[in-house]
Amino acid sequence: MLHYAAVFLVIALIGALLGFTGIAAGAVEIAKILFFIFIILFAVSLFMGLLRRK
Repeated sequence: MLHYAAVFLVIALIGALLGFTGIAAGAVEIAKILFFIFIILFAVSLFMGLLRRK
């Protein structure tokens, strides 16, 4: 999932450089959403892993 966030970020940067502001803005929003989902899932899995060890 982090890979997809990075891909959308690269698409947004390329779109912004070429002047496609609508595409760039959409790709940035998708990348931000995927990144935050990744962070939440990482925190949950880390917490569950700590609970299993005890």
